[in-house]
Amino acid sequence: MPNKIASDINVRRGVTSDLETIAGFNAAMAQETEGKTLDLDCLRSGVWAVLNDEGLGFYLVAEIAGQIVGQLMVTTEWSDWRNAHFWWIQSVYVNPGFRRQGIYRSLDRHVKDEALNLPGVCGLRLYVDRDNHVAQAVYAGLEMHHSNYDMYEVDFNETHYPQKNG
Repeated sequence: MPNKIASDINVRRGVTSDLETIAGFNAAMAQETEGKTLDLDCLRSGVWAVLNDEGLGFYLVAEIAGQIVGQLMVTTEWSDWRNAHFWWIQSVYVNPGFRRQGIYRSLDRHVKDEALNLPGVCGLRLYVDRDNHVAQAVYAGLEMHHSNYDMYEVDFNETHYPQKNG
């Protein structure tokens, strides 16, 4: 279904002047999706690092009339099986007042177009909370499918690894 403002959405690479907006969106996303309050100094440093070192990844931001209304971050994973990179879509956030208006669809289209035009990119991946059924439906509607893989992790910032805290 076409949306009324999709043509007014501009997608571009994030730049250092976007730092506060991106950090704010990341903090809001963590609170909204996981009930986590992030350390803002650490978060700003992390966003700054990506904005200043494309080897870490890059942000795409969606704007309407010069206001950033959505974002995503792309990081890479090397696939020795494919001799190419997967792009991981992360830090997806759309300002609540702009949801269901084609913002994420525009970001998704932009990242797919960029990836398809680079010979060293073999696909896109993302992870989504298993209880976030709204996001899962959005991704499925954009031709992504549930993969064959489950994710496991060790988070060195959790309390059972106190030597990494602080």
